[in-house]
Amino acid sequence: MEATSELAFFALLADKGSFTATARELNLTPPAVSKRLAQMEQRLGVRLLNRSTRRVSLTDEGELYLEHAHRILADIEEMELSLGNRAAAPKGLLRVNATLGFGRTTIAPIVSDFARRHPEVEVQLQLTDAPLDLVASGFDLGIRFGELPDSRLAARKLMSNRRFLCASPAYLQTRGEPQTPAELAAHACILHRQNDDAWGTWRLSRGRQTETVKVRGTLASNDGDVVLGWALEGHGILIRSEWDLAKYLESGRLRVVLPDWTLPAADLYAVYPARRNLPARVRAFVDFLSAAFAAEPLPASSAADRRVRRSQA
Repeated sequence: MEATSELAFFALLADKGSFTATARELNLTPPAVSKRLAQMEQRLGVRLLNRSTRRVSLTDEGELYLEHAHRILADIEEMELSLGNRAAAPKGLLRVNATLGFGRTTIAPIVSDFARRHPEVEVQLQLTDAPLDLVASGFDLGIRFGELPDSRLAARKLMSNRRFLCASPAYLQTRGEPQTPAELAAHACILHRQNDDAWGTWRLSRGRQTETVKVRGTLASNDGDVVLGWALEGHGILIRSEWDLAKYLESGRLRVVLPDWTLPAADLYAVYPARRNLPARVRAFVDFLSAAFAAEPLPASSAADRRVRRSQA
């Protein structure tokens, strides 16, 4: 008798609570059910059920066996569903949310390539200036920078993405380059309002040392491209991720400020409502995103790292 068959048989018997009902469900006779149970108990060396003329009840050993049986059967079901999802061709509606600028310039081309690869998937890409509540809005997937506190969501990291302080050479030549985080308070800082981030509060770390600085400036926006443009035009010091800074650090139009201090990262994640089995279309798109970003390393890293080495020499 197969172990999984025994588990399923005992779980059914415990659920039905009688030999007669179990026999009816399995198209057996009640004596056959009783014999099968007796064989299990003999093999295990314990009594699993207390019998009466009409009902059966679990012994302590039976309770323990049933607890493990339910868990093992659930794990087997999950494994089979997962394998089935992997084997199934991705199809159906896939609703994806991403932020405006990044979604338009980076995610939309990836969606285009994915659609050619999987013509049976209908993709709806919605771009918003702030991330949506995926669960409440019914989205299958969100693409976001930074880790999420929402326990209803699962996340897969797509890309590491550091943040840097930066400014144009013209600004630094005019105003000087800060040497400590505290000196940022005396500089013109360009503020980028993102979600619920503390307004004008920058937190920097070096080893075990962390400093929080309240900065000020005359320019602020909730649009990343706008604040980046102001930094390029010499208006002040800005926090941006290496993804955004890549070409400007390479060309020298922007320079890293306080390069030996680090800021909270802006790693990129694919996030989705937490569930045991993802639909094939969601899993296929997450895999596609992961492969796309793995094939496109960040050129900003080399420029930033060279700047750090020069500062520490």
